[in-house]
Amino acid sequence: MAERERWATFDCYGTLIDWNGGIGDQLGRLFGPDARQRLLARYHELEPEIQAERPTRSYREVLTLALGRLAGEQGVDLAPGESVALPRSLPDWPVFPEVPAALRDARSGGWRLGILSNTDPDLIAASITRIGVPFDEVIAASEIGSYKPAHGHWRAFEQRHGRPPDVHVAASLFHDIGPTAELAVPSVWVNRLGEQRGTYRPTREIRDLGPLPDTLDELTAR
Repeated sequence: MAERERWATFDCYGTLIDWNGGIGDQLGRLFGPDARQRLLARYHELEPEIQAERPTRSYREVLTLALGRLAGEQGVDLAPGESVALPRSLPDWPVFPEVPAALRDARSGGWRLGILSNTDPDLIAASITRIGVPFDEVIAASEIGSYKPAHGHWRAFEQRHGRPPDVHVAASLFHDIGPTAELAVPSVWVNRLGEQRGTYRPTREIRDLGPLPDTLDELTAR
């Protein structure tokens, strides 16, 4: 009898790719380095608001609108061509250094890997190329007309594979850990920023992806 496939799904930006670094670098360049952290915090508020307004928007449009609103709040007129600075820069956002080895080790251990991401298919394809490790499934927000923390990504995965993933791995409590708890999907919270979990209850917590392969095996051995 064939062994049951084991699926680990991942958020991408903030978990595998340095989302804060990528966006922060552009905000620092456009508004000045002293404003970088303050505006990054405000960007964190604007982006989910825009996604919730119309979930069928492409992520490229979300990035552009968020930057435009941020500029408007600051009373800054962006230079010609800079309105698309965020989607233009996304393919070059850096991979966290431990990620490729951890993903390769998980694949070697028999795990199938998927990405459930609030992005567009072409943007996530560029990030996967940068990561350098293949994924067996990719579900992008603009493909399904739903942005996390809505349940659309997990519903789409279940429709394609007949069941939810065995484990979901993510850095965002709001976008990922909350909905996985609602769906009773085991989760691994990658707490890169040393945050407090508050009322969220991930199944496991790690500081980066280094211990991921052992953590995945431990969860499915329960």
